[in-house]
Amino acid sequence: MKFGFLVLSSVLVLLSLPAKTQEVAVVQLYTQDELLDLIKQNAHLQRVQKDECQLVSDIQARADVMKVPAYQFLYGDMLAFGVCVKKDVERGWDLMQQAASQGLPEALEQVGRYYHTGRFVQQDSSKAVIYLREAAGLGNLKAQMRFAQMLIKGDASPLDMEDCYRWLHHSVIADTKTHQQVQQLLAQLANKMPGAALTRAKRPL
Repeated sequence: MKFGFLVLSSVLVLLSLPAKTQEVAVVQLYTQDELLDLIKQNAHLQRVQKDECQLVSDIQARADVMKVPAYQFLYGDMLAFGVCVKKDVERGWDLMQQAASQGLPEALEQVGRYYHTGRFVQQDSSKAVIYLREAAGLGNLKAQMRFAQMLIKGDASPLDMEDCYRWLHHSVIADTKTHQQVQQLLAQLANKMPGAALTRAKRPL
């Protein structure tokens, strides 16, 4: 009888414990769309940290073995900034470039931005233009805005002004501050463009 009482007491104690102490919650690997949304919001590294670094092995496998661009980008960023893994900027940069070479707009924008600002690599405007123009043409607003700034400053070919104006003119922007910034860029581009080119750029897509 005493033994039965002890068993029952033990069961009751276990049932009263918070769920977190009974089992470790299993973190599901991000879907491709979910990860792309996190990257667009620049929240991918915070999400990995929030998930207590439980998915590092899965992320690495999808980056190194399966070579999924979004995961190459994520793992590259993790290595470059030392998030949940030992910091390795050189390897992280290589993975970012691999993602960019597969046409991931966010990777193209980031590699171009780093070449433009000289982060991790030597500043190189000519290389920045190549990556930013490609990302801009794929609809990446950050790349379009930075590319416009380079055109305005004379750091990119004037022949690209018409395309850049067209991209920004037809962009849909929810954020008021960003919308105003784009309006200013469009005005500055317009001042440097021939009237015929400006007219063409404003035509409906």
